[in-house]
Amino acid sequence: MTKANQDFLLELLNTPSPSSMEMEIQKKWINYVKEFADEIRTDNAGNAIGVLNPDAPFKVLLAGHADEIALVVNRIDDEGYLHFDKMGGINPKAAVGMRVTVLGAGGTVTGVTGVNAQHHGGLKNDFDLSDLFIDCGFRTKEEAEKYVQIGDLCVYKTEPEILMDRYIAGRGLDNRTGSFIVAEVLRRLSEKDVKVGVYAVSTVNEETNMGGAYFAAAGIEPTMAIACDVTFATDYPGVNKNKHGDIRLEKGPVLAKGAPINIKINKLLEKAAKDLNMHVQYELTPRMTGTDADKMRLTGKGVPVSLVSLPLRYMHSPVETASLQDIDEEIELLVTMIAGLTGNESLNPLED
Repeated sequence: MTKANQDFLLELLNTPSPSSMEMEIQKKWINYVKEFADEIRTDNAGNAIGVLNPDAPFKVLLAGHADEIALVVNRIDDEGYLHFDKMGGINPKAAVGMRVTVLGAGGTVTGVTGVNAQHHGGLKNDFDLSDLFIDCGFRTKEEAEKYVQIGDLCVYKTEPEILMDRYIAGRGLDNRTGSFIVAEVLRRLSEKDVKVGVYAVSTVNEETNMGGAYFAAAGIEPTMAIACDVTFATDYPGVNKNKHGDIRLEKGPVLAKGAPINIKINKLLEKAAKDLNMHVQYELTPRMTGTDADKMRLTGKGVPVSLVSLPLRYMHSPVETASLQDIDEEIELLVTMIAGLTGNESLNPLED
């Protein structure tokens, strides 16, 4: 990964992009991708789409979602404290004592998630988000309402960190890394003689309803689609590998196996990995993938899909951690597979 590439990744990670409020990050993504894409498109969901070879009949859609989990203000009390619910899969225990950025209608303000002191009884073992609140320093409800409205979103106030020049840690790697990956795949493919149409999509709303993926696939009508997301790494203390599998950082991209996944796309990915002498890992998705792949698959007449995931430690926490090597390898795998397509491939599993 070059310095310029890493700077772009860090720019994405430093940009608040809660589900339903992805506009700023999408503009930055477009500004980067427009330098090498043949076309830039957007749609009414808020997806950002970079296209190579728009006239090619065989179309490959790559989807990496740009949204992150967030807190959503649902009440402002008389003393000016903000109470909140979740926008996506927030872990209440991870929210305790965190600083937050409140993306208020009247301006961005900083707050802290307050919690009852241990000396005063502390939190119950079974606490939930309703037991927490945000203290921005407001004295009254009237003062708070100058900055904040019901429905405003808040994200953890953290900055991404590079660990030992090999890992990256921060909030929202799920899945701004995917948005980064699909952009980089498009950039690398723009330098090659690609025979198929390539549609790199920075999708919206995956953490809440996956509506962005549906809009993207319904509008593009791809021949095949690949979701580029993250999956649970299990290589740190306390994880039951017998129950959750053995997925490790620096052991390569993760391919999904299960009923939603098109076997022939996986074979193309496995061939590319073999040509690169690259290790891949596997996860099971027996019924659903829980990613954009599920919505893309069920658009139009049906879309063959696959899922390529980045191993991620500490999912949905403020310190999600991934390997820079794994990011590079996932990009290389997708570039090699797509560059090798002729446009005549059949994805029907009953045809040779």
